[in-house]
Amino acid sequence: MFNNNKILVVIPARGGSKGIPRKNIRLLGEKPLISYAINTAKSSQYVDDVVITTEDPAIATMAEKFGCSTLKRPVELSGDEVPLDPVIYDAVIQKEKQAFDEYDLIVTLQPTSPLLKTATLDAAIEKFEDFDVHTVVSVVDDRHLRWGYDEANQRYFPLYRERVNRQYLPKSYKETGSLLITRRGYLTEESRFGENIDIIETSTEESIDIDTYQDWWIAENYLNKRKIAIVVNAYDEIGTGHIYRCLSIASKLVFDDVVFILNKEHQLGIDIVKSYNYPYIIHDDKDEIYETLNKINPHIVINDILDTSLEYITKLKEAGYFVINFEDLGEGIQAADLVFDALYEHNLDIPNVHVGREYYILKDEFFFQNRKIITKDINNVLITFGGTDPNNLTEKALQAVIHSGYDKTITVILGMGYPNKQDLIDKYSVFNNIIIYENVNNMSEHMFKADIILTSAGRTMYEVCSIGVPCICLCQNEREQTHVFGNHQNGFMNLGLGRDLSVEDISKEFSNLVEDYDLRTYMNQRMLSIDLRHGFENIQLIIKTAYSQFERRNDNNEYLQ
Repeated sequence: MFNNNKILVVIPARGGSKGIPRKNIRLLGEKPLISYAINTAKSSQYVDDVVITTEDPAIATMAEKFGCSTLKRPVELSGDEVPLDPVIYDAVIQKEKQAFDEYDLIVTLQPTSPLLKTATLDAAIEKFEDFDVHTVVSVVDDRHLRWGYDEANQRYFPLYRERVNRQYLPKSYKETGSLLITRRGYLTEESRFGENIDIIETSTEESIDIDTYQDWWIAENYLNKRKIAIVVNAYDEIGTGHIYRCLSIASKLVFDDVVFILNKEHQLGIDIVKSYNYPYIIHDDKDEIYETLNKINPHIVINDILDTSLEYITKLKEAGYFVINFEDLGEGIQAADLVFDALYEHNLDIPNVHVGREYYILKDEFFFQNRKIITKDINNVLITFGGTDPNNLTEKALQAVIHSGYDKTITVILGMGYPNKQDLIDKYSVFNNIIIYENVNNMSEHMFKADIILTSAGRTMYEVCSIGVPCICLCQNEREQTHVFGNHQNGFMNLGLGRDLSVEDISKEFSNLVEDYDLRTYMNQRMLSIDLRHGFENIQLIIKTAYSQFERRNDNNEYLQ
């Protein structure tokens, strides 16, 4: 495309930085700052030559280690007050004398913009296909409600016509300083601009210009940003707990790019993720998920899909991903990098499997909820059995509470996937003390207001425990019976498989709990003695160590190749 154009990239790098001393050769991540601009330029499909202009021998030495030639900048062009125009002009004159040739395009690439992508540099160069373009400068959309100041009248005035949200303001561009390209004929000691100017718009990330330690911190976080794919579903058989755990995880990964991978057959999961405004991709089947992940090319794949196969996890590992599984009892745990099972406190004696309550991830709303103080009176009973309640334990528990003769408030919370909701609502509308809600957003408040809770032996147990409300558990299936956390020692009354219990059985145990103040106090104290507030931090510490080892192994393998 540009075979007839010779393109020179000049990277100006002084040694006398005041804001961050010696910043051009200081390590950003694991490489010196100057190396990022060098690699960006050298990776371009159009650039012919790259040169550093500097007065500093240490910068010159470092640049040469990264395969970049250097030019000695004259002392008179090395002061704080010297603009870039004469510096770039001097570098081009020196380089052209060395090459016995002239360049057609001169690119100024600032070393203080380490996040500028080679693709952006190439896109800027491609703008010169239009011969009417003389200069291209990098900008970022910086529209805001701005104000000016009238010195004469000593008053402030708005620089906008009307107050609207930022996205509705007209575009306003700010130069990033990272990139400026000009045709050789317009380069002088006083200017690098021609008459016809075009722009190349960069992302906020690419626009970072490191001048302060705060800028450096922001750049470090961008460099450390990982792309994380979360494979998860929600449907009748498994409920919605997996989705909500992954949403809690995603909410804490503020320095990473997170995308959910969802099966198109499970609309419930899609609806939940969509309501939280996270990006997601839908796949059709098991084979398509590999293609989807390949397009994303994540650093980390999180699976929250219950049991995984060895074949599935092996394929992920062969693709180079770091793989983390939750609640996995399948053969895939043999190949995964890490497995966390808060619900199943089994001992598989496998180093990469971590089990127990210390890995439960509590929803944010429960961190700030008050803890329950037990009273002798029972004024509110809460019944909730998750997103789908496949055995309709909601109605069985409701009938049991009614059968006991309890006549105070009964709060029923139905999950997003509960079938025939309206039938249940219509059937019990004759009871003035029964309030039925659907898919509430403030579960912690409802739990705190309750004096007794009836629920399944799933993740809800941990939420109840964090508040300290006496709880009767009815297991949905055999798998829930293995959730040993829901036991008497931890403050729960676990009645076993709900489908095997009669309404009378449940009613009897409920009545006993209502009458036994001491037992309820004991349950409350046992629950509140358990720390469930550091699950994510515990998981994060293990991931940090394991992922660092994973990266080092990959780096060593690349070096050996």
